[in-house]
Amino acid sequence: MNDKVLNTLEFNKIREMLCEEASFDLSRAMCAAVVPLSDYDEVVKLNAELSECVRLVYKCGAPKTSGLKDLSVPLKRIEKGGVLNIPELLAVGNALKIARSTVYYFDEPCPVLEQYYSELAYSRETENSITNAIISEDEIADSASAELSSIRRRISETHGKIREHLNSMIHSAKYKKYLQESIVTIRDGRYVVPVKAEHKPDVGGIVHDMSSTGSTLFIEPNAVVNENNRLRELAAAEKNEIQRILASLTEAVSGIIHMLFVNQRVLTKLDFLFAKAKLAVKMNAVIPVINNNGIIDIKKGRHPLIDHNKVVPISVHLGRDYKTLVITGPNTGGKTVTLKTIGLFCIMAASGLALPAGDGTTVCVFENIFADIGDEQSIEQSLSTFSSHMTNIVDILNRATPESLVLFDELGAGTDPTEGAALAVSILK
Repeated sequence: MNDKVLNTLEFNKIREMLCEEASFDLSRAMCAAVVPLSDYDEVVKLNAELSECVRLVYKCGAPKTSGLKDLSVPLKRIEKGGVLNIPELLAVGNALKIARSTVYYFDEPCPVLEQYYSELAYSRETENSITNAIISEDEIADSASAELSSIRRRISETHGKIREHLNSMIHSAKYKKYLQESIVTIRDGRYVVPVKAEHKPDVGGIVHDMSSTGSTLFIEPNAVVNENNRLRELAAAEKNEIQRILASLTEAVSGIIHMLFVNQRVLTKLDFLFAKAKLAVKMNAVIPVINNNGIIDIKKGRHPLIDHNKVVPISVHLGRDYKTLVITGPNTGGKTVTLKTIGLFCIMAASGLALPAGDGTTVCVFENIFADIGDEQSIEQSLSTFSSHMTNIVDILNRATPESLVLFDELGAGTDPTEGAALAVSILK
Protein backbone atom coordinates (compact mmCIF):
# COMPACT_ATOMS: atom_id res chain seq x y z
CA MET A 1 0.00 0.00 0.00
CA ASN A 2 1.54 3.28 -1.03
CA ASP A 3 2.03 6.27 1.25
CA LYS A 4 -0.36 8.41 -0.81
CA VAL A 5 -3.31 6.21 0.16
CA LEU A 6 -2.20 6.14 3.82
CA ASN A 7 -2.04 9.95 3.82
CA THR A 8 -5.34 10.30 1.94
CA LEU A 9 -7.05 8.23 4.62
CA GLU A 10 -5.11 10.15 7.31
CA PHE A 11 -3.39 7.12 8.77
CA ASN A 12 -0.41 9.39 9.45
CA LYS A 13 -2.50 11.12 12.12
CA ILE A 14 -3.34 7.78 13.71
CA ARG A 15 0.39 7.07 13.86
CA GLU A 16 0.85 10.40 15.66
CA MET A 17 -1.83 9.44 18.19
CA LEU A 18 -0.08 6.12 18.70
CA CYS A 19 3.31 7.82 19.20
CA GLU A 20 1.84 9.87 22.03
CA GLU A 21 1.13 6.66 23.95
CA ALA A 22 4.70 5.37 23.69
CA SER A 23 7.09 5.97 26.60
CA PHE A 24 10.48 6.47 24.95
CA ASP A 25 12.20 7.24 21.65
CA LEU A 26 12.78 3.70 20.36
CA SER A 27 9.17 2.60 20.79
CA ARG A 28 7.95 5.94 19.40
CA ALA A 29 10.00 5.23 16.28
CA MET A 30 8.23 1.86 15.96
CA CYS A 31 4.86 3.59 16.32
CA ALA A 32 5.77 6.14 13.64
CA ALA A 33 6.78 3.35 11.26
CA VAL A 34 3.75 1.07 11.75
CA VAL A 35 2.24 -0.11 8.45
CA PRO A 36 -0.73 -2.28 7.52
CA LEU A 37 0.00 -5.89 6.63
CA SER A 38 -1.65 -7.90 3.89
CA ASP A 39 -0.96 -11.35 5.35
CA TYR A 40 -4.07 -12.67 7.15
CA ASP A 41 -2.17 -14.88 9.62
CA GLU A 42 0.16 -12.03 10.59
CA VAL A 43 -2.77 -9.68 11.23
CA VAL A 44 -4.52 -12.33 13.35
CA LYS A 45 -1.30 -12.58 15.40
CA LEU A 46 -1.21 -8.78 15.85
CA ASN A 47 -4.79 -8.81 17.08
CA ALA A 48 -4.04 -11.61 19.56
CA GLU A 49 -1.15 -9.55 20.98
CA LEU A 50 -3.34 -6.47 21.19
CA SER A 51 -6.13 -8.40 22.91
CA GLU A 52 -3.77 -9.62 25.63
CA CYS A 53 -2.26 -6.14 26.12
CA VAL A 54 -5.69 -4.51 26.41
CA ARG A 55 -6.74 -7.11 29.00
CA LEU A 56 -3.64 -6.37 31.06
CA VAL A 57 -4.07 -2.59 30.79
CA TYR A 58 -7.64 -2.81 32.06
CA LYS A 59 -6.56 -5.13 34.86
CA CYS A 60 -3.37 -3.49 36.16
CA GLY A 61 -2.26 -0.71 33.84
CA ALA A 62 0.62 -0.81 31.37
CA PRO A 63 4.18 -1.73 32.44
CA LYS A 64 6.18 1.28 33.63
CA THR A 65 8.78 1.94 30.95
CA SER A 66 9.10 5.74 31.03
CA GLY A 67 12.67 7.02 31.17
CA LEU A 68 14.17 4.27 29.04
CA LYS A 69 16.94 5.46 26.75
CA ASP A 70 18.68 3.97 23.75
CA LEU A 71 21.77 2.21 25.08
CA SER A 72 23.13 1.13 21.69
CA VAL A 73 25.89 3.75 21.46
CA PRO A 74 27.14 3.43 25.08
CA LEU A 75 27.15 -0.38 24.92
CA LYS A 76 29.05 -0.43 21.65
CA ARG A 77 31.58 1.96 23.17
CA ILE A 78 32.10 -0.50 26.05
CA GLU A 79 32.80 -3.22 23.50
CA LYS A 80 35.56 -0.99 22.12
CA GLY A 81 37.08 -0.49 25.56
CA GLY A 82 35.47 2.83 26.45
CA VAL A 83 34.24 3.98 29.86
CA LEU A 84 30.67 5.15 30.41
CA ASN A 85 29.96 8.57 31.89
CA ILE A 86 27.56 9.24 34.75
CA PRO A 87 24.36 9.85 32.67
CA GLU A 88 25.03 6.70 30.62
CA LEU A 89 25.50 4.56 33.72
CA LEU A 90 22.30 6.00 35.19
CA ALA A 91 20.51 5.03 31.97
CA VAL A 92 21.85 1.47 32.31
CA GLY A 93 20.72 1.31 35.94
CA ASN A 94 17.26 2.56 34.98
CA ALA A 95 17.03 0.01 32.16
CA LEU A 96 17.86 -2.79 34.60
CA LYS A 97 15.27 -1.52 37.07
CA ILE A 98 12.59 -1.36 34.35
CA ALA A 99 13.46 -4.86 33.10
CA ARG A 100 13.15 -6.18 36.66
CA SER A 101 9.79 -4.50 37.25
CA THR A 102 8.53 -5.75 33.88
CA VAL A 103 9.48 -9.32 34.78
CA TYR A 104 7.43 -8.93 37.98
CA TYR A 105 4.60 -7.33 35.97
CA PHE A 106 4.05 -10.54 34.03
CA ASP A 107 3.33 -12.62 37.12
CA GLU A 108 0.46 -14.50 35.51
CA PRO A 109 0.23 -16.60 32.35
CA CYS A 110 0.22 -14.42 29.21
CA PRO A 111 0.71 -17.00 26.47
CA VAL A 112 0.71 -14.59 23.52
CA LEU A 113 3.22 -12.14 25.02
CA GLU A 114 5.38 -14.82 26.62
CA GLN A 115 7.56 -14.97 23.51
CA TYR A 116 8.71 -11.46 24.42
CA TYR A 117 8.88 -11.10 28.19
CA SER A 118 10.38 -14.58 28.69
CA GLU A 119 13.60 -13.18 27.19
CA LEU A 120 13.89 -10.45 29.82
CA ALA A 121 16.56 -10.74 32.51
CA TYR A 122 18.09 -8.44 35.09
CA SER A 123 21.09 -8.10 37.37
CA ARG A 124 20.11 -6.73 40.76
CA GLU A 125 23.80 -6.63 41.75
CA THR A 126 24.78 -4.34 38.85
CA GLU A 127 21.65 -2.25 39.27
CA ASN A 128 22.40 -1.69 42.97
CA SER A 129 26.06 -0.93 42.30
CA ILE A 130 25.03 1.87 39.94
CA THR A 131 22.17 3.31 41.98
CA ASN A 132 24.20 3.25 45.21
CA ALA A 133 27.18 4.97 43.60
CA ILE A 134 25.42 7.64 41.54
CA ILE A 135 23.12 10.29 42.99
CA SER A 136 22.29 12.28 39.84
CA GLU A 137 23.57 12.95 36.33
CA ASP A 138 26.37 15.13 37.73
CA GLU A 139 27.08 13.72 41.16
CA ILE A 140 28.76 10.59 42.55
CA ALA A 141 27.83 9.57 46.09
CA ASP A 142 30.46 9.88 48.84
CA SER A 143 29.76 6.24 49.66
CA ALA A 144 30.76 5.09 46.17
CA SER A 145 34.14 4.16 47.64
CA ALA A 146 36.01 4.54 50.92
CA GLU A 147 38.75 6.48 49.12
CA LEU A 148 36.29 8.98 47.62
CA SER A 149 34.70 9.50 51.02
CA SER A 150 38.12 10.13 52.56
CA ILE A 151 39.14 12.58 49.82
CA ARG A 152 35.93 14.56 50.10
CA ARG A 153 36.25 14.71 53.90
CA ARG A 154 39.77 16.15 53.50
CA ILE A 155 38.52 18.61 50.90
CA SER A 156 35.84 19.80 53.30
CA GLU A 157 38.35 20.15 56.12
CA THR A 158 40.75 22.11 53.91
CA HIS A 159 37.97 24.44 52.74
CA GLY A 160 37.13 25.05 56.38
CA LYS A 161 40.71 25.86 57.34
CA ILE A 162 41.15 28.33 54.48
CA ARG A 163 37.85 30.11 55.12
CA GLU A 164 38.57 30.24 58.86
CA HIS A 165 41.96 31.85 58.26
CA LEU A 166 40.67 34.35 55.71
CA ASN A 167 37.61 35.23 57.78
CA SER A 168 39.81 36.06 60.73
CA MET A 169 42.00 38.12 58.40
CA ILE A 170 39.20 40.22 56.83
CA HIS A 171 37.70 41.00 60.21
CA SER A 172 41.01 41.94 61.85
CA ALA A 173 41.77 45.59 62.48
CA LYS A 174 45.18 45.17 60.84
CA TYR A 175 43.90 44.11 57.40
CA LYS A 176 40.39 45.59 57.26
CA LYS A 177 41.67 49.00 56.13
CA TYR A 178 43.48 47.38 53.17
CA LEU A 179 40.38 45.67 51.76
CA GLN A 180 37.72 47.05 49.39
CA GLU A 181 35.18 44.74 51.07
CA SER A 182 35.32 42.36 54.00
CA ILE A 183 34.50 39.26 51.92
CA VAL A 184 36.16 36.07 50.78
CA THR A 185 35.69 35.09 47.13
CA ILE A 186 37.15 32.64 44.59
CA ARG A 187 39.16 33.22 41.44
CA ASP A 188 40.47 30.38 39.25
CA GLY A 189 39.38 27.91 41.93
CA ARG A 190 41.47 29.60 44.64
CA TYR A 191 40.32 31.60 47.67
CA VAL A 192 41.16 35.33 47.45
CA VAL A 193 40.30 38.62 49.14
CA PRO A 194 39.58 41.99 47.40
CA VAL A 195 42.47 44.34 48.21
CA LYS A 196 42.80 48.02 47.38
CA ALA A 197 45.45 48.24 44.65
CA GLU A 198 47.63 50.66 46.55
CA HIS A 199 47.82 48.28 49.52
CA LYS A 200 49.05 45.25 47.60
CA PRO A 201 52.46 45.25 49.42
CA ASP A 202 50.71 45.46 52.79
CA VAL A 203 48.77 42.23 52.25
CA GLY A 204 51.27 40.18 50.28
CA GLY A 205 50.31 37.23 48.10
CA ILE A 206 49.51 36.17 44.56
CA VAL A 207 47.28 38.38 42.36
CA HIS A 208 44.70 36.32 40.51
CA ASP A 209 42.41 39.01 39.09
CA MET A 210 41.79 42.74 38.86
CA SER A 211 38.61 44.84 38.75
CA SER A 212 37.69 46.62 35.51
CA THR A 213 38.80 49.95 37.01
CA GLY A 214 42.06 48.54 38.31
CA SER A 215 41.32 49.79 41.81
CA THR A 216 40.80 46.31 43.28
CA LEU A 217 43.16 43.33 43.19
CA PHE A 218 42.00 39.84 44.10
CA ILE A 219 44.88 38.48 46.10
CA GLU A 220 45.55 35.01 47.48
CA PRO A 221 47.36 35.74 50.76
CA ASN A 222 50.65 33.90 51.27
CA ALA A 223 49.27 32.28 54.41
CA VAL A 224 46.75 30.18 52.44
CA VAL A 225 48.77 29.39 49.30
CA ASN A 226 49.77 25.96 50.56
CA GLU A 227 46.24 25.09 51.59
CA ASN A 228 44.90 26.24 48.20
CA ASN A 229 47.52 24.07 46.52
CA ARG A 230 46.35 21.23 48.73
CA LEU A 231 42.78 21.80 47.51
CA ARG A 232 43.97 21.52 43.90
CA GLU A 233 45.72 18.24 44.67
CA LEU A 234 42.66 16.86 46.42
CA ALA A 235 40.39 17.94 43.55
CA ALA A 236 42.64 16.06 41.11
CA ALA A 237 42.59 13.01 43.40
CA GLU A 238 38.79 13.21 43.57
CA LYS A 239 38.56 13.35 39.78
CA ASN A 240 40.85 10.34 39.43
CA GLU A 241 38.89 8.35 42.00
CA ILE A 242 35.60 9.17 40.27
CA GLN A 243 37.08 8.00 36.97
CA ARG A 244 38.20 4.78 38.66
CA ILE A 245 34.67 4.25 40.03
CA LEU A 246 33.14 4.85 36.59
CA ALA A 247 35.59 2.38 35.06
CA SER A 248 34.69 -0.20 37.71
CA LEU A 249 30.97 0.23 37.09
CA THR A 250 31.55 0.06 33.33
CA GLU A 251 33.41 -3.22 33.81
CA ALA A 252 30.39 -4.59 35.68
CA VAL A 253 28.11 -3.49 32.84
CA SER A 254 30.42 -5.09 30.27
CA GLY A 255 29.57 -8.48 31.76
CA ILE A 256 25.87 -8.11 30.93
CA ILE A 257 26.03 -6.35 27.55
CA HIS A 258 24.15 -9.14 25.76
CA MET A 259 21.42 -9.04 28.41
CA LEU A 260 21.05 -5.28 27.99
CA PHE A 261 20.78 -5.51 24.20
CA VAL A 262 18.11 -8.22 24.48
CA ASN A 263 16.23 -6.28 27.15
CA GLN A 264 16.25 -3.14 25.02
CA ARG A 265 14.81 -4.98 22.04
CA VAL A 266 12.12 -6.68 24.14
CA LEU A 267 11.16 -3.58 26.14
CA THR A 268 10.92 -1.54 22.95
CA LYS A 269 8.58 -4.11 21.44
CA LEU A 270 6.47 -4.37 24.60
CA ASP A 271 6.15 -0.60 24.94
CA PHE A 272 5.07 -0.46 21.29
CA LEU A 273 2.42 -3.13 21.88
CA PHE A 274 1.14 -1.47 25.04
CA ALA A 275 1.01 1.88 23.23
CA LYS A 276 -1.51 0.22 20.92
CA ALA A 277 -3.44 -1.03 23.93
CA LYS A 278 -3.45 2.37 25.65
CA LEU A 279 -4.69 3.99 22.44
CA ALA A 280 -7.47 1.39 22.27
CA VAL A 281 -8.54 2.20 25.82
CA LYS A 282 -8.39 5.95 25.15
CA MET A 283 -10.60 5.59 22.06
CA ASN A 284 -12.97 3.16 23.79
CA ALA A 285 -12.23 0.88 20.88
CA VAL A 286 -12.85 -2.80 20.19
CA ILE A 287 -10.62 -5.43 18.67
CA PRO A 288 -12.28 -6.36 15.37
CA VAL A 289 -12.99 -9.82 14.05
CA ILE A 290 -10.55 -10.42 11.19
CA ASN A 291 -11.42 -12.31 8.00
CA ASN A 292 -9.94 -12.84 4.57
CA ASN A 293 -13.25 -13.31 2.74
CA GLY A 294 -13.77 -9.70 1.67
CA ILE A 295 -16.34 -9.05 4.43
CA ILE A 296 -16.67 -5.64 6.08
CA ASP A 297 -19.25 -5.21 8.83
CA ILE A 298 -18.73 -2.00 10.82
CA LYS A 299 -21.13 -1.52 13.71
CA LYS A 300 -21.51 2.04 14.98
CA GLY A 301 -18.07 3.01 13.78
CA ARG A 302 -16.74 6.41 14.87
CA HIS A 303 -14.04 8.12 12.83
CA PRO A 304 -11.14 8.41 15.33
CA LEU A 305 -10.10 11.89 14.16
CA ILE A 306 -13.51 13.50 14.73
CA ASP A 307 -14.41 14.88 18.16
CA HIS A 308 -16.05 12.00 20.02
CA ASN A 309 -18.73 14.40 21.25
CA LYS A 310 -19.69 15.33 17.68
CA VAL A 311 -18.99 12.25 15.57
CA VAL A 312 -22.01 10.43 14.15
CA PRO A 313 -21.52 6.63 14.29
CA ILE A 314 -21.99 4.73 11.04
CA SER A 315 -22.86 1.10 10.35
CA VAL A 316 -21.74 -0.38 7.03
CA HIS A 317 -21.68 -3.94 5.73
CA LEU A 318 -20.19 -5.18 2.49
CA GLY A 319 -18.92 -8.44 1.06
CA ARG A 320 -21.67 -10.93 1.88
CA ASP A 321 -24.65 -10.22 -0.42
CA TYR A 322 -22.82 -7.66 -2.55
CA LYS A 323 -19.28 -6.50 -3.16
CA THR A 324 -20.02 -3.02 -4.50
CA LEU A 325 -21.64 -0.23 -2.53
CA VAL A 326 -22.70 3.17 -3.91
CA ILE A 327 -23.38 5.84 -1.29
CA THR A 328 -25.58 8.75 -2.34
CA GLY A 329 -26.97 11.75 -0.51
CA PRO A 330 -26.78 15.54 -0.13
CA ASN A 331 -23.64 17.59 0.41
CA THR A 332 -22.24 17.42 3.98
CA GLY A 333 -24.26 14.26 4.41
CA GLY A 334 -21.26 12.21 5.52
CA LYS A 335 -20.45 10.32 2.32
CA THR A 336 -16.73 11.16 2.31
CA VAL A 337 -16.40 10.56 6.05
CA THR A 338 -18.04 7.15 5.59
CA LEU A 339 -15.60 6.24 2.81
CA LYS A 340 -12.65 7.38 4.88
CA THR A 341 -13.89 5.54 7.95
CA ILE A 342 -14.18 2.28 6.01
CA GLY A 343 -10.71 2.64 4.50
CA LEU A 344 -9.08 3.84 7.70
CA PHE A 345 -10.65 1.03 9.75
CA CYS A 346 -9.29 -1.58 7.34
CA ILE A 347 -5.81 -0.01 7.51
CA MET A 348 -5.91 0.24 11.31
CA ALA A 349 -7.05 -3.36 11.72
CA ALA A 350 -4.32 -4.55 9.32
CA SER A 351 -1.82 -2.64 11.48
CA GLY A 352 -2.93 -4.38 14.66
CA LEU A 353 -4.92 -1.44 16.04
CA ALA A 354 -8.30 -1.45 17.74
CA LEU A 355 -11.29 0.29 16.11
CA PRO A 356 -13.62 2.83 17.76
CA ALA A 357 -16.75 0.85 16.96
CA GLY A 358 -19.27 -1.54 18.44
CA ASP A 359 -18.70 -5.16 19.43
CA GLY A 360 -18.77 -7.64 16.57
CA THR A 361 -17.23 -5.23 14.05
CA THR A 362 -15.61 -7.27 11.29
CA VAL A 363 -13.05 -6.21 8.71
CA CYS A 364 -11.15 -7.99 6.00
CA VAL A 365 -7.42 -8.15 5.44
CA PHE A 366 -7.13 -6.89 1.87
CA GLU A 367 -4.28 -7.48 -0.51
CA ASN A 368 -4.26 -3.74 -1.19
CA ILE A 369 -6.34 -0.64 -0.58
CA PHE A 370 -6.80 2.07 -3.19
CA ALA A 371 -8.43 5.46 -2.73
CA ASP A 372 -9.37 8.37 -4.96
CA ILE A 373 -10.68 10.92 -2.50
CA GLY A 374 -10.58 14.72 -2.43
CA ASP A 375 -9.18 17.37 -4.74
CA GLU A 376 -6.66 15.62 -6.96
CA GLN A 377 -5.59 18.65 -9.03
CA SER A 378 -1.91 18.28 -9.88
CA ILE A 379 -0.07 21.57 -10.22
CA GLU A 380 3.24 19.81 -10.82
CA GLN A 381 1.89 17.92 -13.85
CA SER A 382 -0.44 20.73 -15.04
CA LEU A 383 -3.44 18.42 -14.79
CA SER A 384 -6.96 19.60 -14.05
CA THR A 385 -8.90 18.08 -11.17
CA PHE A 386 -10.81 15.84 -13.60
CA SER A 387 -7.69 14.76 -15.50
CA SER A 388 -5.86 13.99 -12.28
CA HIS A 389 -8.83 11.96 -11.00
CA MET A 390 -8.93 9.98 -14.23
CA THR A 391 -5.19 9.34 -14.16
CA ASN A 392 -5.51 8.01 -10.63
CA ILE A 393 -8.59 5.92 -11.44
CA VAL A 394 -6.96 4.33 -14.50
CA ASP A 395 -3.95 3.42 -12.35
CA ILE A 396 -6.27 1.88 -9.73
CA LEU A 397 -8.19 -0.13 -12.37
CA ASN A 398 -4.92 -1.48 -13.73
CA ARG A 399 -3.65 -2.55 -10.29
CA ALA A 400 -6.78 -3.63 -8.40
CA THR A 401 -7.43 -7.33 -7.81
CA PRO A 402 -10.48 -9.21 -6.43
CA GLU A 403 -8.74 -9.04 -3.03
CA SER A 404 -8.49 -5.24 -3.08
CA LEU A 405 -10.60 -2.56 -1.43
CA VAL A 406 -11.24 0.37 -3.78
CA LEU A 407 -12.69 3.67 -2.57
CA PHE A 408 -13.90 6.31 -5.03
CA ASP A 409 -15.25 9.67 -3.86
CA GLU A 410 -17.51 11.61 -6.26
CA LEU A 411 -16.89 9.19 -9.09
CA GLY A 412 -17.26 10.97 -12.44
CA ALA A 413 -17.30 14.46 -10.93
CA GLY A 414 -15.46 17.41 -12.44
CA THR A 415 -16.89 17.09 -15.97
CA ASP A 416 -20.21 17.17 -17.86
CA PRO A 417 -22.84 15.40 -15.66
CA THR A 418 -24.02 13.07 -18.42
CA GLU A 419 -20.51 12.07 -19.44
CA GLY A 420 -19.48 11.81 -15.80
CA ALA A 421 -22.39 9.47 -15.07
CA ALA A 422 -21.47 7.28 -18.05
CA LEU A 423 -17.87 7.13 -16.87
CA ALA A 424 -18.99 6.21 -13.34
CA VAL A 425 -21.16 3.37 -14.60
CA SER A 426 -18.39 1.97 -16.82
CA ILE A 427 -15.83 2.18 -13.99
CA LEU A 428 -18.19 0.41 -11.56
CA LYS A 429 -18.83 -2.35 -14.12
